[in-house]
Amino acid sequence: MPFVQANGINLYYERAGSGPLLLYISGTGGDLRYKPNVFDGPLGKSFDVLAYDQRGLGRSDKPDVPYSMADYADDAAALMADQGWEQALVVGVSFGGMVAQELVLRHPERVKRLVLACASPGGDGGASFPFHEIGHLKGEDRARFVLPIADTRRDGAWIAAHPDEFRLLVAMAAADPFGGEPGHAAGAHRQLEARAAHDTWDRLPQIACPVMIAAGRYDGVALPATQERLAARIPGAILQWFEGGHLFIQQDRAAAPAMAAFLTAP
Repeated sequence: MPFVQANGINLYYERAGSGPLLLYISGTGGDLRYKPNVFDGPLGKSFDVLAYDQRGLGRSDKPDVPYSMADYADDAAALMADQGWEQALVVGVSFGGMVAQELVLRHPERVKRLVLACASPGGDGGASFPFHEIGHLKGEDRARFVLPIADTRRDGAWIAAHPDEFRLLVAMAAADPFGGEPGHAAGAHRQLEARAAHDTWDRLPQIACPVMIAAGRYDGVALPATQERLAARIPGAILQWFEGGHLFIQQDRAAAPAMAAFLTAP
């Protein structure tokens, strides 16, 4: 299995495909063992994709010490350096979009073009839903709470009208085949701590590369109003809406091709 010593820890990564270099940074709880993943979708067919398990997650190291968003950004930069990538296209999804903001701010020379998908700036620009405040909810209880937030169309009336579909969604969201692994809970907790402290708002005007803000119309995690503020804060950023909630990349087939078109624009 491919590991790299990056920023003082061992990161598990995978690389596949051909085309322009693309660093893909995943969201909260991201683990490359979950399928399908980025390599199975349109981006994996159009780019030379580098993806990895972030610190505290998957098969990467899970030191039980405080993590910062700067740590996550420096991990990404170190992984790129190990691959010999001086610069790449970057897609950051959800928490990964927060990391990508730090990456482009701390290492601007590394990022050629940037897609921030369902991410938030924090601070005065608005934060994503505070998952660190619902740590007491586990399994299906957590899934039942989060699903209507992730897609605001799944309100009480929708759940009452689609009980079987909602039960299936709950079961899928609650499944965690790796939950019993050593360090899993601690790593996930450390990620949420770092996420809670995320704030790039005052620094966003420093971003100079082309940026696309990709957003779901029914996202209750990274709110639509927050997406508008994020796009307005970054010079020249474009905002594109898709039909879906926080998982709009899976829900709207137009999303990944639109992101690819932006990334490969002249």
